[in-house]
Amino acid sequence: MGGQKSKSTASDRTAPSDAMPSRRRMTQNYLVIWVDGNIDENPEDCRNTLAQLRVVVSEVNVCRTLEECIEFLNEMDEGKAFVISSGALGQSLVNDIHGMPKVDAIYIFCGNKERHEAWAKDWPKIRGVFTSIKPICESLKKVARECDHDSIPMSFMPKRCTTDAASNVQNLNQLPPTYMYSVIFKDIILEINDDDAKSIKALEIYCKKKEIPDTEINELKRKYHQKSPIWWYTCEMFLYGMLNWGLRSLDMEAMSKLGFFIRSLNLQLKQLHQKQSAKFKKSFTVYRGQGMSEEDFQNLLDSKGGLLSFNNFLSTSMERKVGMEFVERTMKKNEDIVGAIFIMTIDQSKISTSNTPFAMIDEHSAIPSEQEILFTMHTVFRVVEIKRTPNNSRLWEVHLTIT
Repeated sequence: MGGQKSKSTASDRTAPSDAMPSRRRMTQNYLVIWVDGNIDENPEDCRNTLAQLRVVVSEVNVCRTLEECIEFLNEMDEGKAFVISSGALGQSLVNDIHGMPKVDAIYIFCGNKERHEAWAKDWPKIRGVFTSIKPICESLKKVARECDHDSIPMSFMPKRCTTDAASNVQNLNQLPPTYMYSVIFKDIILEINDDDAKSIKALEIYCKKKEIPDTEINELKRKYHQKSPIWWYTCEMFLYGMLNWGLRSLDMEAMSKLGFFIRSLNLQLKQLHQKQSAKFKKSFTVYRGQGMSEEDFQNLLDSKGGLLSFNNFLSTSMERKVGMEFVERTMKKNEDIVGAIFIMTIDQSKISTSNTPFAMIDEHSAIPSEQEILFTMHTVFRVVEIKRTPNNSRLWEVHLTIT
């Protein structure tokens, strides 16, 4: 999102200023825009609200007019925005921004809930009308998690690039650079053997620079060895979003600071897989519901017969309904995306579990889940079939087999 000019950021916490501070680089796939013409009438209240929001989303930008918000959105070059609007500006603003694909969720923050609920119900992206910031923050946790889920970095390799690629330099050169870079990074990271204490200290310094809340940094420092890597990966704090963003943007600083965590999570998956391997059938099916941009979905269509790599840890479920509920919820709120239900056949005889470990993580997760299977980074699948579902023209079944 490096292209947009800054309005006021969360560090702009007191009286209004004509000076527009430069935006710091992001650490998540999303940001918050708070739009309110009276935002500085109560500076103390404003500071408290910003502090609560930043516990969930590290970058909070303040706009005082509709025009500022629209300009900011138009200058965003990637990522998603969660917009919090005052009741006074809400109806006009929603009319102007609801159709923007980069607007993922909208909240109306006002003093008269009943008045604004009457019109807000007609807009799918509006997550609710609220009179206090706490329930907005609770909702943002879920919305941010969903956004990260749909933002998982993927690499698409058409069939022509995978046919006898090992002996065809031209085909190798056609493989996505993002895939090649991230694989090289993973291979290097997994070979390093750093001291956790030093690594956590380095991460702490990085997080302070990125203005991650001290409460989250301190909790990680105090309790890191009391919880498992899977617990930290699934809990509602900065690690999950930062890891997803770092791998998606190929930000080497973020990725290197999280290297110790990537190693620990990969190791736990290996250990769990060794314990659980006898429980898995030789061949079984897992599911993943996901919203995709039209561009990504077209790349997927073009990759039929080729390969698809998920360049992050991959969350799936053995329950089809879990994937369906997620993608249906995503499609309902956002008409700009294509829904995909990935149906993944896992034939254990075709993979090396030392290179592609996976495990059932329900007993280790911070979030109650339904038969969740977590795969390591860069799990690669063959794209076998892609077909539109009969009851929904925006929802597609994508059949994959692990390679």
